[in-house]
Amino acid sequence: MWQVVGHETALDLLENSLKIERLSHAYLFAGPQRVGKMTLALNLAQALNCEAEKDDRPCGSCTQCRRIFDRIHADVRILGANGRAEIGIDQIRDMEQAVTLKPFEGRTRVFIIDGAERLSMEAANSLLKTLEEPPPYVQLLLLASNERLLLPTVLSRCHKLELRPVPVAKVEQALIERWNVAPEQASLLARLSAGCPGWAVGASRDDRILSERTSRLDTLQQLVTQGRVPRFAYANDLANQFTRDRSAVMDILNLWCGWWRDLLLAKGGDLEFATNADREDALSRQAAKYRLSQIKGFIDSLLEATRAMDQNSNPRLVLEVLMLNIPKSETG
Repeated sequence: MWQVVGHETALDLLENSLKIERLSHAYLFAGPQRVGKMTLALNLAQALNCEAEKDDRPCGSCTQCRRIFDRIHADVRILGANGRAEIGIDQIRDMEQAVTLKPFEGRTRVFIIDGAERLSMEAANSLLKTLEEPPPYVQLLLLASNERLLLPTVLSRCHKLELRPVPVAKVEQALIERWNVAPEQASLLARLSAGCPGWAVGASRDDRILSERTSRLDTLQQLVTQGRVPRFAYANDLANQFTRDRSAVMDILNLWCGWWRDLLLAKGGDLEFATNADREDALSRQAAKYRLSQIKGFIDSLLEATRAMDQNSNPRLVLEVLMLNIPKSETG
């Protein structure tokens, strides 16, 4: 059973390719963080090694499927930056050595590169030969939140499947039916997830995720009323954090993007489509303090900062410029 929420087009393509045994040797799953890329990759690894009849793969219950789900299968390896700035050449060389080994406990060796856009230049170039001519028993899966940062030569060797944000109604339904989340909470989490089921499921299980979101939004609310000194101090704190935990800082920037997008909706009277459904009053109050051009301008600044951070620009400089670009409200 496929565990992915939504993404029917990608699932149909993979299922049909499995049935006729015409899978591409390398896929790129591209989409936002927590939209379901890793779930789809693990499901495909299960389908390739499942012990059930072909039409029933992945069954989710055989030994192969369970071990892959638990991430302890000898033939399924996951590579990632693990908080570092890059996926290095040594990681790819280790993978290339493992590629030459035949499957140990299943039929297919599956290598999942999580955050493939973080491949260093050396690592990406080293990967090219393996991407072009992997052994027949090897499946390569690259996962990327920002495919634009991948080398064109890497992109050209992969079959790309784009995983777009899942409709809110589907996320809500899955939370209720699969994970037994109470309807009221499921409705809120589905809206807050911005179409990324993985975030919603995590938040339903761990209260700290919502608490952290609240803290980050409160900080944003404070910064828009403060001067340069506290803003620069916060930029410095984020820059230091970026060297330790890159993904956490990118999550903060994405959260801010979502908030200012909601301000744009509030300005237009379209809060029914807002992501931050639990803060509609705050959104309406803050939107009234800004001109439409100011909100649009800061959204552009946030997107530019996110791109710059992705491209390994100096984080402190990028974040200080962002702090300077926070617009001044017209009513204080």
